[in-house]
Amino acid sequence: MTVATERVEVRPPATGDPAPRKKGSALSRFWPQYLAISPFYLLFAVFGLFPILFSLFISFHDWDGVGKMTWVGLSQYVYLVGDPRFWNAVGNTFIIWFLSTVPMLFLALLLAFTLHQNIRFKGLYRVAFFLPNVTSMVAMAIVFGSVFSDSFGLVNSALTALHLDSVPWLTSDWGIKVTISVMVIWRWTGYNAIIFLAGLQAISEDVYDAAKVDGAPAWRIFSQITMPLLRPVILFAVITSTIGGLGLFTEPQVLLGDAGGPNEAGMTMVLYQYNQAFTNFDFGYGSAIGWALFIISGVFAIINWRLISERNENGRFSMRRTRVHH
Repeated sequence: MTVATERVEVRPPATGDPAPRKKGSALSRFWPQYLAISPFYLLFAVFGLFPILFSLFISFHDWDGVGKMTWVGLSQYVYLVGDPRFWNAVGNTFIIWFLSTVPMLFLALLLAFTLHQNIRFKGLYRVAFFLPNVTSMVAMAIVFGSVFSDSFGLVNSALTALHLDSVPWLTSDWGIKVTISVMVIWRWTGYNAIIFLAGLQAISEDVYDAAKVDGAPAWRIFSQITMPLLRPVILFAVITSTIGGLGLFTEPQVLLGDAGGPNEAGMTMVLYQYNQAFTNFDFGYGSAIGWALFIISGVFAIINWRLISERNENGRFSMRRTRVHH
C-alpha cells in the first residue's frame, strides 16, 4: 500500500506582521498596571468605602463606640423624624444656605464679569479674591467673632458712630444666622468667581463677533449668548454650593461652640450630628443623622439641577441653547 504525502512548507512570519497574541486572563496580562493603581483603591476602600458602609450598619444599632452594639432596626430613623432639635437644625441650615448662597453666587458672577474685562492687575485681583478660600477658617472664625462682637465689635462700633442702634449679632437668632452667612460669603465668593471666569473664557469670541455683526444689542447678547452658554458652569456652582452649604460645620462650631449659640440658633445639621456622635457618644443616632443629611442634600441637588436645566424634545434634561434674534 502506498501512502501519498504532501510536503508543507512553513515560512517564518514576515517582518512587520503582527505578533501572535498571548493567551491568558486580563489580570495576568496587565497585572503591572493594576498593581500601579491599586494604592488608590486600597486607600479608598479603607478610608472611604468602609466608613460609609459601616456608618449605614451602625445606624441600625444603639452603640456608644465602646460597648456591645444593640440592634434597634429603624428606631433611630423613627426617632429622627420626630426629633424637634433635628428639624430646628434643618431649618437653620436652609436659612443660612439661602442667606449665603444667593448673594454669594450673584457677587461671584459680578466679579467674574469684571475680571473678564481688560483691566490692569487682573492676575493680582484673581489671587486676592481666591485667597479667602485657602485661609484657615478657624482663624477667620475667631476674627469674625471679634468683628461682630456685641460689645466691642467693629460693626457695632461703626453703627454707633453713625448714631444707629447696635445689633446683637452673636446673641440673637437672626444675628447669628446673618453672621454665619457673611462668613460663608466672604470665604466662597472668590472661589466661585474663578469658576465663572473660567466658564466665560471658554466662550468663543467668534460667537460674540457674529452677534455684533447681526446688530444684537448688549443686553440681548448677555441674555441669549452668555448666560445660556454659562448655564453648565452655573449649574455646577449651584450644586456644589448647595452641598457645601448643607454640610456647614466649621463656621458655627468655632464661632458659637458646640451648643450653636443661644436657642441653638446656629445649630446646623452637621453640627447636630457631631454633638450626638462625639459629645453624647450616640454613634448610631449620629450615623442616622448623617444618612438623613445625605438624602436631603441629594434631593436638594436634584431640585436645583431640574430648575436650572430644561427638557429637550426627547424628554431628557439638557442645557438650554438660545439663538440670538434681533
